[in-house]
Amino acid sequence: MGSLATLLADAGHEVSGSDPEPRPPMSDVLEARGIRILPGWHPRNVERLPRDTVVVVGNVCRRDNPEAVRAAELDLRRVSMPGAIAELVLPGRRSLVVAGTHGKTTTTSVLAALLLRAELDPTVVVGGVSRDLGGSSRFGRGPFLVIEGDEYDSAYFEKVPKFWSYGPWAAILTSVEHDHLDIYPDVASYERAFAGLVDRVDPGGLIAVWAGDERAVALARGARCRVIPYALRSDAVPPSTRPVYTAVLHDDDGPGRLRLDVQGPEGGLWTLSTPLAGEHNARNVLAAAVVAHEVCGLSWEQIGHGLARYQGVALRQELVGMARDVRVYRDFAHHPGAVAETLRAMRPLALPGRLVAAFEPRSATACRRLHQQDYIQAFSLADAVVLAPVGRQEIPAGDRLDTEAVAEALRRRSIDAVAAVSLDRMLELLLDRVGPGDLVLLMSNGAFGQLDRRLLERLAEVIP
Repeated sequence: MGSLATLLADAGHEVSGSDPEPRPPMSDVLEARGIRILPGWHPRNVERLPRDTVVVVGNVCRRDNPEAVRAAELDLRRVSMPGAIAELVLPGRRSLVVAGTHGKTTTTSVLAALLLRAELDPTVVVGGVSRDLGGSSRFGRGPFLVIEGDEYDSAYFEKVPKFWSYGPWAAILTSVEHDHLDIYPDVASYERAFAGLVDRVDPGGLIAVWAGDERAVALARGARCRVIPYALRSDAVPPSTRPVYTAVLHDDDGPGRLRLDVQGPEGGLWTLSTPLAGEHNARNVLAAAVVAHEVCGLSWEQIGHGLARYQGVALRQELVGMARDVRVYRDFAHHPGAVAETLRAMRPLALPGRLVAAFEPRSATACRRLHQQDYIQAFSLADAVVLAPVGRQEIPAGDRLDTEAVAEALRRRSIDAVAAVSLDRMLELLLDRVGPGDLVLLMSNGAFGQLDRRLLERLAEVIP
């Protein structure tokens, strides 16, 4: 919603919005663009609007949201977020939709940066604050719309996946791993959402799909367009799938950078340099490069130049600060698959110190017991783990993630793990566990109680 707000403001519309808890980095971006943030959700926020206002209703709003109710009573026109994009942004542009359970924001931001550096003037909507864009969206005059394709539903009055509205000319499918358990109760329902996206890709376009995900590949095979599988050479790819583009990842490209040697269908070999750590990010970069080359016509030289200047996304492997030789990072990871990939990527950066993971189960998926064993496996990649309380206590106890059981299972694996009863207690538990040379990774899809800032402040005080 913040991304759409800034995009529409840049397109010349007058934009305001309501939020009971505005928080950085998005609140800073909105204020910098001159977008008025009204406090809370209250009917008076709607009553003061001109009668020709279009009210964009986000999927966080329930049917009884006081502003949504008042907008209906006043007969103001209401649309969903993806509906607004389809109507006000998409016309005249070819949509490049980045979809998948993991890696959407990073892949979208890389693809957008490549097109921007190649002076194709793209329009962009991404679910994070991109440093290359100076925000989370961009209104361009070029032929392409680069958009993060979220499979979550659109609005309480439009119970279909958001990415069904984006009319994709081309799509990236990074992975399909059961998520959003509150609206997709089983794997089959989750797959149907992605099958609907695949079916909507223009026959003249293409789908780039990670060859290491059998479910994603199987769904992509139902497309009416060209399908291009991609993979790292180190990926376990089923014999039935042959990647068109492959890459080898090297860690010898200088401080903070990795080298990616890419091979294409004609046997050519191109070398790319990336600041992103981990094999999962190498796949994200490869996917973006494939679409930039195959769909947008960028040369591999242009892709290399663009990637060399890529600046990243806030809260994705973001170094927040350092105090007395303890580095504190933030990341958005909340699904167990994303947690595992992120910890695997950060492990080399922690050496010779310890990798200390702090996790807030806050999303609908993270708060449920279904993936409890997967979390145990994922956190086994850390040296120490501190778990925050489950964010959705309304979930029945029998269905809720048991953080104490996760911590106990990790301790049986000789990992220093503990479940905190509050965020304040979590801060103290972290301070007890970190020392000079360690890397602390805070993972949450929310504000996490400003734990990063508070931790850095206390570290400066307590470490001699």
